[in-house]
Amino acid sequence: MADIRYVVNSDRQFWYSLDKHLPEEGFTEKVNRHMGYILSDGEIPAGLLRYNFFWDNLPFCTMLFIDWHMQGKGFGKELLLYWEQEMKSKGHGMVMTSTQTDESAQHFYRKLGYQDAGCLVLDIPGYKQPMEMFMVKKI
Repeated sequence: MADIRYVVNSDRQFWYSLDKHLPEEGFTEKVNRHMGYILSDGEIPAGLLRYNFFWDNLPFCTMLFIDWHMQGKGFGKELLLYWEQEMKSKGHGMVMTSTQTDESAQHFYRKLGYQDAGCLVLDIPGYKQPMEMFMVKKI
């Protein structure tokens, strides 16, 4: 079983080794508002999860990533289930996430009970990306 805790300022270097998308002010917000987690295997940091609120009230996992050399050990599942339980304990009845359709994460989420809930197509020059699929789960 891994150790899971809230992200703190001293995690910054590890965080940015995995998360290239979060701006600096976003990291500070995750630390201050306890909206990010670090998963460690013993003393070794292995992964992270961050979230926001969709429509200001629906917990939305915006990134779950386990370091490449630590994948396949069940850490992603453990971290996601930990977050779901915390959201449930705070009174939420549903959680949400998304992934691009060209990524294999959709299969991971489906195995854990997430259901497809729609998609977003961005084809505006400068923002174009594969279709983003949204997934939801009752907790």
